Amino acid sequence: MTNIVIVVGTESGQSQMVADTLNDELLSQGHECELVEEADLDSFDIENREVILICTSTHGDGELPDNIIPFHDALKEQKPDLSHIKYGVIALGDQTYHQTFCQAGKDMDVLLASLGAVKVGERLEIDACTQPLPDEDALEWVNEWLKEL
Repeated sequence: MTNIVIVVGTESGQSQMVADTLNDELLSQGHECELVEEADLDSFDIENREVILICTSTHGDGELPDNIIPFHDALKEQKPDLSHIKYGVIALGDQTYHQTFCQAGKDMDVLLASLGAVKVGERLEIDACTQPLPDEDALEWVNEWLKEL
């Protein structure tokens, strides 16, 4: 089975709930899975990762959650070659902020692609206003995503 690391960016706990649900699902399917809530690139062992799933909310004026900023900034500064990594993105946001809807997920998506990582499937964007059960949408998405890995 696949070794997947879920990197979660959360402020209010919504994306943490989604990531926890996905972690449980992936483990139940026999995948090796690790949930990372405080990603530090030095201890992340990026060279030995195969599949990364970003699960992040957006807060403020389209900002990344505080706990994922060090990971994002280290990737941006160090610019490691990620061509050996496949990735997917689940972005949570609120469409009432239409200019910055799911911006943190979009930013992580662009960053990983710019470093050579191979995107698998389409980014899932979950709207807090219209999707009251984001974990259910994420479960449906991740099962389709796994088929494409």
